[in-house]
Amino acid sequence: MITTDPVLRLAADLIAIDSRSSLSNLSVADRVEQELKGFEVERLDYTDGNGVAKRAIVAHKGPKGGYALSGHMDTVPATGWESAPWTPRIDEAGFLHGLGSVDMKGQVAAAIIAAQRAPAGVGATLLITADEETTKQGAAIIAKQSTLAKSLGLKGIVVAEPTGLVPVRGHRSHIAFTATARGLQAHSSTGKGVNANWKLLPFLAAMRSVHDELRTNPALHDQAYDPPFSDFNLVIDNHGTAMNVTVAKASALIKFRYSAKVDPQPILHAVRQAAREAGIELAEQHEGFPPELALDHPLVALAVSLTGQAARTAPYGTDASELQALAPCVVLGPGDISTAHTPRECARAQDLVDAVPVFERFLASA
Repeated sequence: MITTDPVLRLAADLIAIDSRSSLSNLSVADRVEQELKGFEVERLDYTDGNGVAKRAIVAHKGPKGGYALSGHMDTVPATGWESAPWTPRIDEAGFLHGLGSVDMKGQVAAAIIAAQRAPAGVGATLLITADEETTKQGAAIIAKQSTLAKSLGLKGIVVAEPTGLVPVRGHRSHIAFTATARGLQAHSSTGKGVNANWKLLPFLAAMRSVHDELRTNPALHDQAYDPPFSDFNLVIDNHGTAMNVTVAKASALIKFRYSAKVDPQPILHAVRQAAREAGIELAEQHEGFPPELALDHPLVALAVSLTGQAARTAPYGTDASELQALAPCVVLGPGDISTAHTPRECARAQDLVDAVPVFERFLASA
C-alpha cells in the first residue's frame, strides 16, 4: 500500500503485523515504540493466562496534569476473512481494509501522530494496551502497576475506539462465564463413552431462561442504552471433537454485558445456581465496573465542545472499564464500529487522518 500520510503509513504497518489476542503482541509493540522518540516510555511486560508474552506501553512527554489518548494493539481472530487480513489496502472509495483497520490500529496510529505533534508546552500521554478484545488485562495492568501513569495526575483519558467522533460517556462492562462439562472419550459406536454435551444441556436450558428474562423484564433494562437490554451471548465449544467420537469436554462460553444501572447479582446467582444443579464447572472473569459519566461532567462537556456532537452511551465495552481507575474516561475515535469484528473490516482513510487535529485539540485543552 502506497501512501504519504503518516497516519495511514503507520496504520498500515500495524495492520500488517498479526496481533490477534491469542498471540504475543511484542512485534506490534516494538513497531509502536519506534514512533516514541522523545517520549518517556514505560514497558509493562506480562504473561497472559495462556502463558503468552504480552506488553502494554505508557508514553509521555511535556508537562504533567493533561490528557491521555488510549488504544489497544490486539485484534479479534480473522474469522470468515476471504481477503488477506494482514495485507492493508485502500480501495477506490478511500477505505482502508485489514484486520484491525477500524478496531483499532487506525485509531492507535492517529493517537500516536497527534501525540507526536503536541508542542513543547503541551503534555501528551499515550496508554497503549493489549488483550482488550479478551480480558482487558493490558489496561488493568496499566491502571494498577504503571508508575509513570500514576505520576502524571491525568485529568482525563480519551479511549479512541471507533465512535464516528461522537463522544461516548458510558458503556457496558462484561462478566465472562465458562461452564465446562466433562465426559469420557470413546468411539461413539461402542457405547463406552460418556458425552459431555448431555451434561451441559440442563445448564443451557437454564441459560435460555436467563437470556429471555434479560430481554423481557423491564426491571433489568436501562433505557439510556440502545438496546436497553443486556447482552447475554452464548458460544458452545466441543473442542474439535469429531462426529464419531463421544465428547470428552463441552464448554459454554457466555458474555454478559451490563450497564452501571443494572444490578448483575441476580444474573450471577442464576448462572451459578444452574451450574451447581447441573454438576458442571463454572469459571468467571469480571471486568471493572461499567464506566459512565454524567452529561454535565467536565470531560464530557469538553468532548462535546471539541466535536460539536452530543454525548451518548454505547452497548459494547472498552478499556475504560479498567482505565477509569486512573482518570475519568470518554470514548471518542474515528470510524464506524459496524464493520468491526467482521471479515469486511475497514475504516475510511480520511476519517483517520481527520481525527488527528481533534486529538491534538484535546491534548492542548489541558
